[in-house]
Amino acid sequence: MSSLKQYLNYKEFNLLKLLTSLALFICLFTNSALSSEKNITYMQILQKPNDLDLNLKYAQQQGKMGNFKQTISTLERLNMLYPENVEIKLYLLSVLVQVDSPEKAYTIIEEMKLRRDLDPEDLETLLEIEEGLKDREPSLWNLTADISVGGVYTDNVNSVSKTRLQSTSDVIGGFNSAKYDRTLSGGLGLSASRPIGEESSFLINLNHTSSEQHQETDDDFQSYGLTFAFDTTLGNQSLSPYYMVSKSDYQTDADSFSNMYGIGGFFTVGERNSFSYGYSFADSKGNHNSTDDTAMDTNSIAHGFTLGHDYILTEIISTSFSLGYSDTDARVDAGNDYETYDVGFGLNFAFPWAYIAVSNAVGFNDYKKEDTSVNSNKLRSDYTNTFDIMLTKAIGDIFPTIDPNRSLFINLSYEKMISEANILNYDYITDSFSISFSRSVRLN
Repeated sequence: MSSLKQYLNYKEFNLLKLLTSLALFICLFTNSALSSEKNITYMQILQKPNDLDLNLKYAQQQGKMGNFKQTISTLERLNMLYPENVEIKLYLLSVLVQVDSPEKAYTIIEEMKLRRDLDPEDLETLLEIEEGLKDREPSLWNLTADISVGGVYTDNVNSVSKTRLQSTSDVIGGFNSAKYDRTLSGGLGLSASRPIGEESSFLINLNHTSSEQHQETDDDFQSYGLTFAFDTTLGNQSLSPYYMVSKSDYQTDADSFSNMYGIGGFFTVGERNSFSYGYSFADSKGNHNSTDDTAMDTNSIAHGFTLGHDYILTEIISTSFSLGYSDTDARVDAGNDYETYDVGFGLNFAFPWAYIAVSNAVGFNDYKKEDTSVNSNKLRSDYTNTFDIMLTKAIGDIFPTIDPNRSLFINLSYEKMISEANILNYDYITDSFSISFSRSVRLN
């Protein structure tokens, strides 16, 4: 039996049988590569780009995580390095069929039809696959659901100052004691993406977030968001303009509504450096309710700029650095006009057993006018230092039978925020611990 018939063994072709056979082929072909449970990192691929077994294992790992773009890229490179390897071509063909990429699938089919070592049965099978692709109704949209649920424990949920004092209309008085509270949150995101050519795509995302506190129920809220984005890639660069509308409904606080327009960019320099940049414009409004009659004072427009740099240090460690600036102008109360400057640094560890991210962010807020409801003699100036550490691990690494595809993740994090301000109301420390579970599900 020929190499092709060994993995695609059926007499009567139909699409269901094709996909089943191709899936079986992937399992057989990658069995040796999966003998080790250690994940392959991108740095290892950069160091050994011609290692067949290493690259095949990396391609399948990326496919299991849903990163088909990286899978296809790896297999296309191997196909160029090993043009006589029929199995690589079949593996690549199977992935292209799975992600509805008929143009590239046809290219592989035409290439294989020209091979002199294909017997008549192999050629017949390829022709049947080709006919099946022609008859197949292409999926115009890729649908994905992202689900998360978790809890947060905070030791100072009401942001009480370190002195337990507060200023109200220039009068210093006592503050309530810091409150310990736990919050249960959940999120659901639905995404629909449609390819436009080979290098671009259109995205629609609808998301909902719910947050409920155990004691401070006044801060409970429901938020909704809708995003439209266009992503295009040109060589080593990508560009993504977007529009987002969001609404937050609070238990007692004033509800809010926001329109945001923005654009983000990303490009690589060499094998280790990548850079990002972005601009956003937001128009935000607050709505009066029975418990908050000053909501409109925070109505504002804001401009924001970001710059970022990521560097691959080793096959396990990478670094990230970011700069940000925003200018917020309140439409009603100039006491809510302020500028923000942000600096962030992070260390990321892609261990075989888990992903760990450590970051520290510093933010400076400079207000443009005194807030007479607090202190009429000082322009508010804040300095915040936020430290975060997060661990993410696939449940399938611990319980393979529960999560064989490693698509369910547990996330553990700790955050410490220190706020230093020239007005004692905003001088506080908060510690938070959180645990959450997240999963991404392909719907079609």
